[in-house]
Amino acid sequence: MKTLNIPVPEDLPDLLKMSDEEFRREAQLLLATKLYELGKLTAGMAARLAGVDRVTFLTLLARYHAPAINLTGDEVMREIEAARGLATP
Repeated sequence: MKTLNIPVPEDLPDLLKMSDEEFRREAQLLLATKLYELGKLTAGMAARLAGVDRVTFLTLLARYHAPAINLTGDEVMREIEAARGLATP
């Protein structure tokens, strides 16, 4: 996996009351969450970026008020129509 170096103020983790490692993990999870929320990554790819399994990642999304199901309006309508088709005898 590649490494991304982002300059941050030296005291930022302390200001957020986090250790350097906690800050690194939080930043990694936030990046994965935002890329997933924007539809740039699948849940599996975002989980890998966050360093957790897929189920854990989907659970952690609630921490940031990000949707675990990331469908467009058209995709939602297709899912509804498919479900209606299954309900029809």
